[in-house]
Amino acid sequence: MIPASVLPFLAMASGAAADPNAPQQPAWVGMMFPVLVIVLFYFLLIRPQQKARKEQQKLIDNLKNGDEVTLTSGILGTVTNVKEATVVVRIAEGVKIEVLKAAVATVGQTGPKAI
Repeated sequence: MIPASVLPFLAMASGAAADPNAPQQPAWVGMMFPVLVIVLFYFLLIRPQQKARKEQQKLIDNLKNGDEVTLTSGILGTVTNVKEATVVVRIAEGVKIEVLKAAVATVGQTGPKAI
């Protein structure tokens, strides 16, 4: 048995005691928060990541012989040959390695002279 003092609160929670003449909020007002969150995620997370990916792809597409590069592993070297999917990088006198183009992090001198 439910005490009589709790019944008014239960009625309010179920919406039974709501005023039928009270104005109802439009449906779009309830959808504003999720839409705002999606827009916020787009501008703070997705868009900057897409921009950085485009810049990285442009950097990789413009690789040429003689470019000084830093690989994602931290290795510094000079590009000696550009192939379709890979580049050959000279990391020391007489030492060349072939790496995927995606392993190129930056182009240009970014650290101490490695060669």
